[in-house]
Amino acid sequence: METQQELDYRRIADAIGFFRDNFKSQPKLEEVAQHVHLSPFHFQRMFQQWAGVTPKQFLQYLSVEHAKEILKNTGASLFDTALETGLSGTGRLHDLFIKVEGMTPGEYKNGGALLKINYSFADSPFGQLIVASTPKGICHMAFVDEGEDAAFAKLKAIFPNAAYNRIVDMIQQNALFVFSQDWSRLDEIKLHLKGTDFQIKVWETLLAVPSGGLTTYSTLAKKAGYDGASRAVGTAVGHNPVAFLIPCHRVIKATGDIGQYHWGALRKSAIIGWEAARRGVKQ
Repeated sequence: METQQELDYRRIADAIGFFRDNFKSQPKLEEVAQHVHLSPFHFQRMFQQWAGVTPKQFLQYLSVEHAKEILKNTGASLFDTALETGLSGTGRLHDLFIKVEGMTPGEYKNGGALLKINYSFADSPFGQLIVASTPKGICHMAFVDEGEDAAFAKLKAIFPNAAYNRIVDMIQQNALFVFSQDWSRLDEIKLHLKGTDFQIKVWETLLAVPSGGLTTYSTLAKKAGYDGASRAVGTAVGHNPVAFLIPCHRVIKATGDIGQYHWGALRKSAIIGWEAARRGVKQ
C-alpha cells in the first residue's frame, strides 16, 4: 500500500512533468494543482517543500532555460524567442532573465560581450586562488588545483565573450583582506553574483553564519525561508561561485560529519579549524 510520503512524491513528480510538457502555455497554479488533485494552497506548500522553490519560480526557470537554448543554438530574435517560450513579448523575457539569470537576454546571447572582468591569482592559507571582479564586485573566486590555465578556462566558460584583463584591482584586494583581517569587515567586500533568486537567498543566508561557527543544511534551509528543502538548499550551496567569501564550508551534516566540499573535504576541514582557532585567539 502506498504511503503518504510516496503519494506526495508521486504528485510532485507528476506536477514537474506537467510543467515540463506545458510550460509554453504558462499554466496557472490552479491548473497544475487540479492536475495532481490538490487545492492550490496545499499544492503550493507541498511543491515548495519538496522542490525548494515555488511552482511559479520553477515555471520561470523552465522558461528561461528554454529561452537560453534558443538564444544559444539559433539565430532567433529576442521577440521570436519570447513567443517560442510562451511569453507575451521581449519585456517579459527581459524581466525574467534579470530575475533568474542576473543579466539581460541580450547579454546572455552575447556571452557577456559587454562585460569587463579583471582577474588575478593570489596565495591563501589554503592554496592558490583565482579571483575575478567586475566593476560591481567579486564575481568569481575559486581554489586553483589544476593549474592557472585550467582555472582561467573555467572562469571564461561562464562568460565566454567577456573582455578579460589580468590585473589586480581594489575590489580584489579588499576581498583578499579577509584572510588577514576581521571577518566583521565583510560588508566592505562587494559581490556581483549571478544566480537564481533561490540560490542568492541561500548565499545571503550563508553570509550570516559567523566565522568560526557552523550550521547544518536543515538549519540553513529554515533560516533562508525554505524549511524542509534541505536537499535543494544543499544544491544551491554546491553552486556557490565565490569560495570562502560566501562560506559554504561552514555547512555540515546534521550528524556532525564535515560532508563534501566543492574544493575538497580536507580543505574544508582545514578552513573550519583555521577559523575556529582565529576566533579563539580573538576571544
